[in-house]
Amino acid sequence: MNLKQLEAFVQVAQSGSFSKAAKQLYLTQPTVSAHISSLEKELDARLFVRNTKEVSLSEDGKTLYNYAKQIIDLEHKIEETFCADQQEEKQEITIAASTIPAQYLLPKILAKFVEKYPEEQFRIIETDSSQVVEQIIKRSVDIGFTGTVLEKKHCKYIPFYRDELVVITPNTEKYRKIQEEDQDFRWLQNEALILREEGSGTRKEAAKQLRQLGIELDRLNIVASIGNQETIKKSVQNGIAISIISRLAAEEETNSGKLLSFPIPSKDGGRDLNVVYNRNFHLTHSAERFIKIVKEIYAKKK
Repeated sequence: MNLKQLEAFVQVAQSGSFSKAAKQLYLTQPTVSAHISSLEKELDARLFVRNTKEVSLSEDGKTLYNYAKQIIDLEHKIEETFCADQQEEKQEITIAASTIPAQYLLPKILAKFVEKYPEEQFRIIETDSSQVVEQIIKRSVDIGFTGTVLEKKHCKYIPFYRDELVVITPNTEKYRKIQEEDQDFRWLQNEALILREEGSGTRKEAAKQLRQLGIELDRLNIVASIGNQETIKKSVQNGIAISIISRLAAEEETNSGKLLSFPIPSKDGGRDLNVVYNRNFHLTHSAERFIKIVKEIYAKKK
């Protein structure tokens, strides 16, 4: 018996679902099932009553839950006590983040992190997804945030937020008519287009999602590549071209009516924004804390 098994058991008991527990623990469902199966074999007890819709605790499960919950709570208390009593020197976490996570999600994460661990310090580097991954591989940073999955040999990706790409246009009669007629996205082939820079996760995902619609990105009329989100939005507002960006980045302007947005249909339902770290090296205690905060904030928002 180990803590990972007990954590999985408590999470399944609280959520009533193996799949929900897997999402909250950032594990695969087979891994959670394996933890529970190992626990049941070790204890020679059936811990859950399973049906087609949910799982509930058996009588043995209820008994174990009381003990397991105390153990998990005690683990958290030990961690908090040591963090408070060790009086360690302040540590700096170095984080590389691509544009969308850096501008629209990190501020909330950092606020929670500072509130819980005021002794910690951090340094943020904003760049594109390809540079984030390169710095993770070189171990120049502790943690990264990306808008796509790139190199997998050295990198471990933890999806934490489901994002959606949208086509943004000026709010003019021409595009309002297209929006009302609900045409397919082939009208993009007749438009001038501004894209994010090469290496951007948004650009890579845009190419992937358009390809699913039968549209090749390199056949479109790309008039500019721009790394700055605000510059892209201002350019679109001024009628220079249309663009493809994250829904998060377009929200304020579309809500105010400055821009129109067209969600791009995707077989995957959008794209994952990821926390990434080097799988070949142990995370620092501070980095583990940071990732834990990310999971606490976004576990139920995937």
